[in-house]
Amino acid sequence: MMRFTRAPLLAIGLLALPGGLPLAEELPAPIKAIQARGAEIVGRFGAPGGLQGYAAFYNGQAIALYLTADGQHVLLGNLFDAQGENLSRAPLEKLVYEPMAKEMWNRLEKTGWIADGKAGAPRIVYLFSDPNCPYCNRFWQQARPWVEAGKVQLRHIMVGMLQEDSPGKAAALLAAPHPEAALAAHEAAGKASTLAPLETIPPAVKKQLDDNLTMMDQLGAMATPAVFYLDEKGRLQQQQGAPGPDELAKIMGPQ
Repeated sequence: MMRFTRAPLLAIGLLALPGGLPLAEELPAPIKAIQARGAEIVGRFGAPGGLQGYAAFYNGQAIALYLTADGQHVLLGNLFDAQGENLSRAPLEKLVYEPMAKEMWNRLEKTGWIADGKAGAPRIVYLFSDPNCPYCNRFWQQARPWVEAGKVQLRHIMVGMLQEDSPGKAAALLAAPHPEAALAAHEAAGKASTLAPLETIPPAVKKQLDDNLTMMDQLGAMATPAVFYLDEKGRLQQQQGAPGPDELAKIMGPQ
């Protein structure tokens, strides 16, 4: 089965976040106790009522910690003011979600991908794609209006995982003289594609495929296509499997 239900991006929880607290800083004992339970303390922020806020990352989620004025206790969760405003949201966005999105996006940019669409397109969408995946082909078809209008560039991060000849076919696309044209011809043909797998995969291409598969695993993606995009807040989001109409609009933006 190649299509899974959509999973939240923050279920990954495996990538180190940049910009954590300086190592020279001694954390208060209650914060250390939370850290010992597996939380990564990534920053601190001011809080009202004599509290000291700490932003942490635990079990795939950003959490806010509040050290009490006596330094002996810690509260975990969101802090609200008298108007019902969540005072934890902004610090967590700044200290956890924003750097996380930037770090992961930079890593996606460095993978071995094949471009589909205009280089100067205002929106970039990454997807892990297997040449034998019918749902990848469905997403390719779904994306045509945006890609052909120059609004979106898809970046296919090739992997070979679904069938025995998937690595060879993915290698054939990556090693083609014109990978973009080869990918377009393969996807446009659908089930009638005549893409032949490479019998011998060059070492450099094999490394590229291995690295792509490792990256896919690190991001917690379990299906192809695994689609990654930035939402309106600049937060990295994930869609696993061919998206429905509502999800497609979120991924691709307005037509």
